This record gives sequence, C-alpha cells and structure tokens, in this order.
Amino acid sequence: MIILDNVSKTYLGQSVDNEVLRNVNMVIKPGDSIGICGANGVGKSTLMKLLAGVERPTSGKITRTMSVSWPIGFSHAFQSAMTGADNARFIARIYGKDEDALLREVEEFAQLGSYLHEPIRVYSQGMHARLAFGVSLAIRFDCYLIDEITGVGDLRFREKSERALQERRREGTLIMVSHDSNALFRYCDKGAVVFGGGVMLYDTIQEAADVHHRLQSFPPQLR
Repeated sequence: MIILDNVSKTYLGQSVDNEVLRNVNMVIKPGDSIGICGANGVGKSTLMKLLAGVERPTSGKITRTMSVSWPIGFSHAFQSAMTGADNARFIARIYGKDEDALLREVEEFAQLGSYLHEPIRVYSQGMHARLAFGVSLAIRFDCYLIDEITGVGDLRFREKSERALQERRREGTLIMVSHDSNALFRYCDKGAVVFGGGVMLYDTIQEAADVHHRLQSFPPQLR
C-alpha cells in the first residue's frame, strides 16, 4: 500500500509561498487503478512526485509497502549529459538488474535507433518519453505512475504502449494523470480529483470525472 497521512507540500518563493497540497489523506491499495483529474496547476504532478518519492512532503508522512516507479514522463528522471543507453545501464545498476538484458528490452521497446547512444539533451520530448516508458516497463514495479504520455509516438508505438500498460494494470497498481479523459476511462476503475489543495477519492472514474467537470464550471475566483 501507499498511505498519505496529513501530507502537505509548499514551495517557498522569494516573496510568496505556494501551498500546493494541504493535509492530504489517501490510501492506495494493491491492484488499484486510479485516474487523477484536475485543472492545470492544481498539484497533480506534485502529487505524483510525492507518491514516487521524487520529492518529500513539507509536512505529514508517506508510507510505502510496495515498489513505485518514477512518474513516466517526468523530465528529470535522466541525466541529460549521458546517453540514453548509459542512463538505462545506470538505472539497471540502481535496481540490481542485468545491464545488458535491460538495455536490450529498452532498445526493442523504445525504438530509438542510433539515438539510444546519443546524449539525452538532443532528444525530442517524444523520444524522451519513449525512453522513460521503455526503462520503466523494463523494471518490474508493484505500482506504475503514468503522467501524460499515452499519446506519444506513431500508431504502432501507441498500440504497443497500450498493451504494456494494460498488462501492468492487470498485474499490479496503476496511477494515471491525463487530460485525455478517454485514457483515464481505458485504464482506471477508481478516480481522484485534485482541487483547492485537497485530494478527493471516488469509487469510480466516472464520479471523479463528473466532479472535475462541475468544478471547472465555477468562476475562477471560486476555484
């Protein structure tokens, strides 16, 4: 499980502090597939980083009893001066995986060709996402965090990505952020809405989507 106990996250500014999340309580169980809804800037990506352990909460506690991937699509998952292959090998060492075997899986899945041996800094956004997807899926996690990359690549790559995600969904836990409601409905059973610093959980993705759309009809000053 992943348990968030009164978790808050505040980013300190020079003149104004930005409290993104406030006193969030949330339990993610093995086998859950949760789609996270919310407008731009409300804290969806911050929540994903906290779940992954990429960032720490300002206050509160996060307890994890299952392995969690980094947010797929997170731009700081790799060292930009290193090649894609070297990044994959480095991550393989961190997780105790065979470097050559993992690299073969990444090469086959990401389909980057010679770019796999070029520095990350020359990658397009789509190439970066392909590499992140390939490395994440080459390592078996209990829980996968997916952040806005299901539309990356050509039709063949998208179909392969969808099959891989559906397999991971059947085998484990999946948390997804996407502005594409069709993607959330394809992959997620439960839903959550990030709004006003809080996270509200719902038994179905349909309930979460309905609440999210109603909240967007409010005047901006009331959001």
